[in-house]
Amino acid sequence: MDTLLLEIGTEEIPAGYIEPALDALSQTIVRKLDAARIVHGGVNVYGTPKRLAVEIADVAEKQTPLSVEMIGPPKKVGFDDQGRPTVAAEKFAEKAGVAVAKLIVKETEKGAYLCAQKMERGKSSRALLSTILPETILATPFPKSMRWGTLSISFARPIHTVLALLGNKIIPFTVGDIKSGRMTLGHRFMASGRIRVDHPKEYIKKLREAHVLADIRARKKSVRTAVEKAAGKIGGRVLEDDALLDTVTHLVEYPVPSTGRFDDAFLALPPEILITAMRRHQKYFAVEDDKGCLMPHFIAVNNTRTRNPSLVATGHERVLRARLSDARFFFNSDLSETFDQRVEKLKGVLFQSELGTMHEKIQRVRDMAAYLADAAAMPSDVIKDVKRAAWLCKADLVSQVVGEFPELQGIMGRVYAEKSGEPERVARALEEHYRPTHSGGVLPGDPVGALLSIADKLDSICGCFSVGLVPTGASDPYALRRQGIGIVLIMLSRNFQFSLEAAVQKSLSLFPEAVCKDAAAGEKIFSFLQNRMVHLLAEEGYAKDVIQAVTTVSSDCVPDVWARVKALDHLKKAPDFEPLAVAFKRVVNIIKQAGGGAVPEVKESLFSDKSEKALYAAYQKTARDVEQLLKKGAYEKALVRIASLREPVDAFFDAVLVMTKDGRVRLNRLAVLSLIAGLFERIADFSKIST
Repeated sequence: MDTLLLEIGTEEIPAGYIEPALDALSQTIVRKLDAARIVHGGVNVYGTPKRLAVEIADVAEKQTPLSVEMIGPPKKVGFDDQGRPTVAAEKFAEKAGVAVAKLIVKETEKGAYLCAQKMERGKSSRALLSTILPETILATPFPKSMRWGTLSISFARPIHTVLALLGNKIIPFTVGDIKSGRMTLGHRFMASGRIRVDHPKEYIKKLREAHVLADIRARKKSVRTAVEKAAGKIGGRVLEDDALLDTVTHLVEYPVPSTGRFDDAFLALPPEILITAMRRHQKYFAVEDDKGCLMPHFIAVNNTRTRNPSLVATGHERVLRARLSDARFFFNSDLSETFDQRVEKLKGVLFQSELGTMHEKIQRVRDMAAYLADAAAMPSDVIKDVKRAAWLCKADLVSQVVGEFPELQGIMGRVYAEKSGEPERVARALEEHYRPTHSGGVLPGDPVGALLSIADKLDSICGCFSVGLVPTGASDPYALRRQGIGIVLIMLSRNFQFSLEAAVQKSLSLFPEAVCKDAAAGEKIFSFLQNRMVHLLAEEGYAKDVIQAVTTVSSDCVPDVWARVKALDHLKKAPDFEPLAVAFKRVVNIIKQAGGGAVPEVKESLFSDKSEKALYAAYQKTARDVEQLLKKGAYEKALVRIASLREPVDAFFDAVLVMTKDGRVRLNRLAVLSLIAGLFERIADFSKIST
């Protein structure tokens, strides 16, 4: 066994392409090795802007041999009465590639048949890899690929070298006009020229000597350490920014920090503008003091050492000065406009071609937010603030700063609201209503922002569903799934008890009749949101049958769904749960067998056995207790109380025949069972529980 190493040397690949490409490369090679029966060990990936590399340990020299069994003609056809092979047997042996004498007889379901068993020897792994590797390289997916020269192949960027080794031997193949070999390239400026790699174990060391840190984790650590050290030298600390750290890691092969400074006057700008200008355009790290305030410094990470670091810093400073000057001009221009002027401009901003303008959207969102605030029994000051916040929530979209830095939408709304003297919770809601902005993101921290966020997201979902813009498995251009998850998480975190189904219907009613093209949109939207709940509950580790049992009964109140799932999950883990579930399933099944439908009131005068009286009495007491517990939201205690009915239910089934010939008695017994079924179905449908 030996180590496999594949490196594709290219022109500079965009930072965001590198890790997905390495994942795809490594997974494809492993899949193809497994399919080719080539035993192998663990996988490591390496990458820089100019190379993608996969290393696989302990690759077998040959394929694993394969035992092949071929079934031929029936025994009676393959041998005559004297047991001698017939022409059919000889032809079968010839086809199977074995001697007639090695044919065996195998008993099958259809009778005795001739059988040939042979062992296919494994081919050389190196020979197979000569086909596997070029196929894998050219199948690597990228957001955008390119062609170069007169070649018909495509890749993220033009390929210059291909290093392919199995142990110390080259795996021969050609990609485009590049032949594989054992040569790679060092750092373009600090170690130009080709580097010979005799064995994969030398790869990382030789590249390091050539000023290339191919190990992504090591390079990321080097970047982090370098910028932290540079910040420490000027008495500050680097502002934490994991996304920027990842990007910079994939922009350099050999990180060299450079500390720069900008004019103190720019600190008068909101820090979000300064940070975004540094991060977005220049990929610079911001620096803050020990109080968390921005310092007039930044740290750039270069890809090469220079003889005159101060000259490099001056160049960075000149570029950033121009960026910040533009940002200051945009910000000051925005401050000269009022919110009312910006809101008016929204009449010229299209939300969606069939759903009208942003101005029409904020009118709907304002009405929806007021409805939700009232449904959530919020005080009058909250209702007032949420209506004001809804009216202003999209105004910053027409500001010049957001036009330059779209990622600051909402943030600049808050800043401008603070500058305009709006109430603090209104200003905060303008930023918070976009939350959560990503999976696991921060939720709104105030009820005004939370209600506005739900109203805005519901409007987008209901509008898109109304005009047929429904997410598919491959497409969700309006991020409706993320917004649906956001609605559920906000309702859960704020314990909003209002009806989700009623909220959907209210949101739909705010659109003009001409917009709502799908009469079943409400049902589809509620089902869509219900699926988001199921997804979130499954992510939290709850069993599928528990989730289905609860959501089948009701998904209208989000906090209630989680409380019931948690209670049922806890009860299911009890040692005596299975017989309990079986008993309640039997109740449901008998009712279904009876055809369902309406049942009469229970008449105690028709009871003929003490078990009927005992069950009905137990039900009445349990129903009173459960009602009180449900009012308090004590679902777990309510389930335990319902579970106490198991013994009288079992005794009832043991003593009487429910489906007796006497029609009145039969209906009376079904009525008792229906009451019991209705009791536990207030929490979950036990028929969905797997036992």
